[in-house]
Amino acid sequence: MSFFISDAFAEGAAAAAQDSGFLGLLPLLLIFVLFYFMLIRPQAKRAKEHKNMVAALDKGDEVVTNGGLLGRVTDVGESFLTVKIAEGVEVKVQRQSVSALVPKGTVKSEVKNSSKKSD
Repeated sequence: MSFFISDAFAEGAAAAAQDSGFLGLLPLLLIFVLFYFMLIRPQAKRAKEHKNMVAALDKGDEVVTNGGLLGRVTDVGESFLTVKIAEGVEVKVQRQSVSALVPKGTVKSEVKNSSKKSD
């Protein structure tokens, strides 16, 4: 039967296994370092910036929520904000749902632009 299948002997395998101990862990270590600098660190930085922005929100700031509402903060609570999105329309949103702080005057310019489009 050895005519079709050659015999396999384990003579040199023991020496190769001893040499690749640290070199086997090197790619895993390299992948972890790469993930840290490309994914984990930037994500933590963005989360910290968002937390600081939400903590600094004050009455009169103009914000955009995660749902896409654009408005001016009229009341600030511990966990909730009241945001005026139109004349006579105020909504209460969680502080964490604010996605961005926009420059002052953005709400007025959006109202003017939308009224020009409807004419």
